[in-house]
Amino acid sequence: MRAFSTVPIVVLTALAVALAPHLAWGQTEGELLPKHVTPQTLRAVQNGLDWLAKAQSSDGSWRGNQDGNTYPTAMSALAGMAFLANGCTTSRGPYRENLRKTVNFVMSQSQNSGLIAGGQENGRPMYGHGFSLMFLSVAHGMETDPKVRERMEKVIKSAIQLTSTGQSNLGGWIYYPGGGDEGSVTVTQMQALRAAHEAGFKVPPATIDKAIKYLELCKTPQGGIRYSYHSGNDTRLPISAAAIACLYSAGEYDSPLAENCLDYVFKQYKGNQAQFRGGHDFYTNLYASQAFYQAGDEYWDNYYVKTRDSFLQRQDKTGFWEGDGVGRVYGTSVALIVLQLPYKFLPIYQR
Repeated sequence: MRAFSTVPIVVLTALAVALAPHLAWGQTEGELLPKHVTPQTLRAVQNGLDWLAKAQSSDGSWRGNQDGNTYPTAMSALAGMAFLANGCTTSRGPYRENLRKTVNFVMSQSQNSGLIAGGQENGRPMYGHGFSLMFLSVAHGMETDPKVRERMEKVIKSAIQLTSTGQSNLGGWIYYPGGGDEGSVTVTQMQALRAAHEAGFKVPPATIDKAIKYLELCKTPQGGIRYSYHSGNDTRLPISAAAIACLYSAGEYDSPLAENCLDYVFKQYKGNQAQFRGGHDFYTNLYASQAFYQAGDEYWDNYYVKTRDSFLQRQDKTGFWEGDGVGRVYGTSVALIVLQLPYKFLPIYQR
């Protein structure tokens, strides 16, 4: 039976903070930087985080932006992950108030069913649910207020139950609970469950077993993952990259599927002038960065420097990134997560 790592995320978080080469939010350009992180990277990250902080609404959401209006829960959770990746918590760092408001907003979106989505999220509430479950689970391990932790626990437990019961017969998930299955929502739920497990919450092992089997069912002759089991052999690069990160999360480092997906994604990266470009390159980089980082320096060193420079070139002078046509909150959050991976503050993204 497959199982997630058994080390609680609160312990891993403490280790990450203790072992990290610097406190990102207190970093000065004269201090030792993590490998591949330059002073220019620090400035880009600072500008991006400042933009997110200023764009946040008083209720903790990012409404007022295109993507924040369409996917208020999903965008808030992703933005929250960008702040956490900087080493901040709700009681520590310059963005602690932003994080506190984000946590409160995301929890306020929890419905009686356990679904974390205040509205329809453009008819795709399971994206917001998955990102929110991941965000709250990671934040839970860093929360010091007992009352807030208690509230978070209730929301997280209900969310785990919703995800577990909303799985399809084949083992995947789709845009709404119990409606079917497709790859991008499936990997979102898998990573959310992994974060919840590492935060010390009980996740049904059978749910993970079925999800991994679903990815195996979706393998294509090219070595990647198709959109869904019923969609034919249309290999999808973004979903293939996401599948690697999720398989690694489940401890499937040496599985043939993980190895084949890694080989496929890395070949696509090198074959396209060492970059991901297309309609979903921010999404692809979100997961490919995690996959390459966990796969080792051979992949990471080749990937991060070129991707770092590409992101720095594409950043708007006011601090945001426009991502995949989804919007600025999405693009900025994803770029910041990728750029801050070397900070090692989020165990869910680490080796």
